[in-house]
Amino acid sequence: MCYTFPLPLFFRDFHMADKNLRNIAIIAHVDHGKTTLVDAMLSQSGVVEINSDTGECVMDSNPLERERGITILAKNCAVTYTIRGGPRRGEVYRVNILDTPGHADFGGEVERVLRMADGCLLLVDALEGPMPQTRFVLSKALELGLKPIVVINKCDRPEARIQGVVNEVFDLLVDLGADDHALDFPIIYASGRDGWAARDIDTRDKGVDELFQDIVERVPPPNADETAPLQVLVTNLAWSDYVGRIAIGRVYGGILKGGSQVSICCADGSVRKARVLKVNRFEGLARREAAEILAGDLCAVEGLGKIDLGDTICDPDNPLPMARVKVDEPTLHMVFRINDGPFGGKEGKFVTSRQISERLDRELETNVALRVSPGDSADEFHVSGRGLLHLGVLLENMRREGFELTVGKPEVIEREIDGVKCEPYERLSLDVGANGLGASLELLGSRGAEILKMEERAGRMHVEAEIPARGLIGMRTRILNASGGEAVMHHTFSCYKPLRGVMQQRKNGVMMSLETGRVTAYAIEGLADRGVMCVRPGDQVYAGQIVGEHNRDNDLVINITRMKPLTNFRETSKDQTVVLRGARDYSLEAALEYIENDELVEITPSSIRMRKRILDESARKRAERAERDKLAAAEA
Repeated sequence: MCYTFPLPLFFRDFHMADKNLRNIAIIAHVDHGKTTLVDAMLSQSGVVEINSDTGECVMDSNPLERERGITILAKNCAVTYTIRGGPRRGEVYRVNILDTPGHADFGGEVERVLRMADGCLLLVDALEGPMPQTRFVLSKALELGLKPIVVINKCDRPEARIQGVVNEVFDLLVDLGADDHALDFPIIYASGRDGWAARDIDTRDKGVDELFQDIVERVPPPNADETAPLQVLVTNLAWSDYVGRIAIGRVYGGILKGGSQVSICCADGSVRKARVLKVNRFEGLARREAAEILAGDLCAVEGLGKIDLGDTICDPDNPLPMARVKVDEPTLHMVFRINDGPFGGKEGKFVTSRQISERLDRELETNVALRVSPGDSADEFHVSGRGLLHLGVLLENMRREGFELTVGKPEVIEREIDGVKCEPYERLSLDVGANGLGASLELLGSRGAEILKMEERAGRMHVEAEIPARGLIGMRTRILNASGGEAVMHHTFSCYKPLRGVMQQRKNGVMMSLETGRVTAYAIEGLADRGVMCVRPGDQVYAGQIVGEHNRDNDLVINITRMKPLTNFRETSKDQTVVLRGARDYSLEAALEYIENDELVEITPSSIRMRKRILDESARKRAERAERDKLAAAEA
């Protein structure tokens, strides 16, 4: 289905008054349809022509976003809306729309974007209802005083339970301590995929016009003073090969003009002078140069040199810094190191520790939730983030850029609170069929989870639990196996609590290659009863590389490169067709979840391999004996 509308009015050169400006953020749990709804709003405003047959969202500009179907980077666009009826018929409004990620691991993007908004659209799936990330993003919006417009999306689903979801949203607002004004929220029923949003669920032929009306009526105009000293809070950064860093933020006071002299208040308290090269206003999906940006509007500023997130662009005669963007601390860390394996440097373009360090420094400029510190050696770096997906996306981007490195097992970041060692806990939501419920609950119990709620939804069981974050490492693969591949699991950070004993060890050992060489079908056939392989005939492997999962709990060194001996004897099975078991493929995140403390994941532009940290078998056994002796001495 294609939507076509006339050319929007914002291509005309005029300034919009403050009272006709709205800044709105769209927040929701992952895969509840934020970006799809934004596409429908862009289409109705005439910014783009949407072809829903492709299944791709215009706002998902990052290749990883299109592949995974999730929003990773926060983005903003601007549309105009003309009121079509009533006493204000014909009035034109400018709406800045801020699309935010829905996954908890990208919460740093959500927190800083909400600082630019005056209201928010809370999207909730008409079947799933409020999920863990719904709680997270809504709590951040309420902390900033934003009043939500609730959008019940995917109302076209035949199993939708709309009224039940509305009640759950109300209960969630009460639980989060929302005031009476926030509890009196307007409700919009929508289907972003079909391109409609209305106050009445039976009205599906007006596009998203009523959604725009509620934004104009319910979201207040920016509370900004054009006569006040200039204040622009930098909440995002872009990059141009021509002008370098581009600061993106909101003008909270004064007027920002192109070519003007400004002061920049930095994180260390220093103030430096700079000159604005050019200011841009957001129009549709693009940025357009403007002579000036009025208070309350969003802008992109060029020519300021090195500027960081959270800096304030101020009046040179009256530099008044604003409160910097506050972001929750990381909960997971990993060791990034060079690839020192036998195949190191064969597939990647950037392989040295200096190149990896420079890439991580560039990431820190825009990824506010990331932390990087030196490792135990010059070739290692401790990298901390909000979760496995957060760090996994960084690694995936690096390998696509040509980097080659190895990373260790993800570990949670512990804290000492009031003299007690504590660990992060996550709020987990699990949807599973009745047949897989028992095995899933047993797995949750073995990981230290505490069940908070369990109910039936559309023939499936919905379980909410609180679980230690380290119990979640490797959970996704195991919960899929336990449920026959039917479980849907989401989680988000909840709080820190005292350490709880959680059994994380892998139940099965691994099989490692004895020699470096090429995998043979003859060797795989002979080892078929030992476990499941993760390599195929013809693959190149090296000594110490993990080539499969053992069907017992101990590690096993095998000769996966063994050739079939040549003899003068004719075999009775010569013409027999040999069918090999399929190899198990590991994605990047699956490999990170699978490895143990003595193992690494080798990441290159074309391969993902798992290996032992110490490749030589004799050296590995000596290290294991030394570790056992050390533990025995400590216990004694």
